[in-house]
Amino acid sequence: MPLHNAPRRDERPLSVNPFLGPANPVGGMTEAPPKHRMPGAPMAPATAYQLVHDELMLDGNARLNLATFVTTWMEPEAGRLMAECRDKNMIDKDEYPRTAELERRCVSMLADLWHAPDPAAAVGCSTTGSSEACMLAGMALKRRWARRNAGRYPSKEARPNLVMGVNVQVCWEKFCTFWEVEARQVPMEGDRFHLDPEAAAGMCDENTIGVVGVMGSTFDGSYEPIADLCAALDGLRERTGLDVPVHVDGASGAMVAPFVDEDLVWDFRLPRVTSINTSGHKYGLVYPGVGWALWRDADALPEELVFRVNYLGGDMPTFALNFSRPGAQVVAQYYSFLRLGRDGYRAVQQAARDVAGGLAARIGEFDDFRLLTRGDELPVFAFTTAPGVSAFDVFDVSRRMREHGWLVPAYTFPANREDLSVLRVVCRNGFSEDLAALFAEDLARLLPELRRQPHPLVRDKNAATGFHH
Repeated sequence: MPLHNAPRRDERPLSVNPFLGPANPVGGMTEAPPKHRMPGAPMAPATAYQLVHDELMLDGNARLNLATFVTTWMEPEAGRLMAECRDKNMIDKDEYPRTAELERRCVSMLADLWHAPDPAAAVGCSTTGSSEACMLAGMALKRRWARRNAGRYPSKEARPNLVMGVNVQVCWEKFCTFWEVEARQVPMEGDRFHLDPEAAAGMCDENTIGVVGVMGSTFDGSYEPIADLCAALDGLRERTGLDVPVHVDGASGAMVAPFVDEDLVWDFRLPRVTSINTSGHKYGLVYPGVGWALWRDADALPEELVFRVNYLGGDMPTFALNFSRPGAQVVAQYYSFLRLGRDGYRAVQQAARDVAGGLAARIGEFDDFRLLTRGDELPVFAFTTAPGVSAFDVFDVSRRMREHGWLVPAYTFPANREDLSVLRVVCRNGFSEDLAALFAEDLARLLPELRRQPHPLVRDKNAATGFHH
């Protein structure tokens, strides 16, 4: 059974238009294919294509999806390269040595971008996305802690824990559950919507494998203060002797800050930062399916976690949760690095930030809303209804904007701020100033109707938006 929620099972067969058949419109169309079991006989490729194509028309328009951080547009040249590489298995480095070389170059470029002390000595790999990259980084933290505590672990007294803000992406909760690590989460307080450095340091003990700092919270687009976090942990070491490493979850911000916040120190320039991950398929500007995990040096990644596999013609080191996967996204990442360079990435990310700031300012002019952030860190901002607005709430706004094609997530904040529900807008490459103006105009047209409501109309908050943290 699929893990996602689905409507009640519909046993009706698919409806087939006679024109989808071969030259004779009724030839070979005597039986409609079933939905939930494989058809008994094959069908013409054009027919199968059209059936799938028509059903997918009911999906939302990805370019108007302001919930996702994932890239929804690339140049046609990138698409052609990906099509040329879709049959290449990334794990088969002996058969596809140039694809493997492009992966190595991307790792070196990221190590240089993130100021690794010696980019040539940095260790890294591609992944299917930031979730896998976070799992790998967490595994390395746990293994390093277990090695330091070999005399105590495993035992009831030595249960590993990981400290993070309550705003982390759900992949970190998955990591803690899957790898039996206690998740210690710093709650939100007042207008602080992410981790507090001193509070995080206060949660650390001899069983802490590391602290996760987030460069770009998905809740509001704000950067966590990584330098302050490292300073707080430096103070902890001076007081107690505990030496706790930091992993930076840069799923989005690690591909934004190096270009538009060059003076912000958050990366390997901080000696306490041992590893960083990012999503190539977010602000790395690649279609879904690629992430990156990098470690400061070989000592930060325990050698026993790296498998050396004599497979497909050669001895290959691999550190991944997956084995076979396509090389197309890695090739597309290298294309983007080569195509844009630092100046190009700077222009793209600055344009996204300008759009976010401009749209946030327009929404801030409405008396009905209050801005929480303004898109001046990640090109992302969150806003809620203003005090005194009782006719509608953020869930009503999300539902009504969806009628115009806009997918805008509405959700409630986590522990200590469950009272706060917000809307969030993610501005990506491809979401232009023109589209932002259309968004603001559609919102302005809806407001008079929303103001006339007797009360908020969305009762099922979970059904109000397709976005859930």
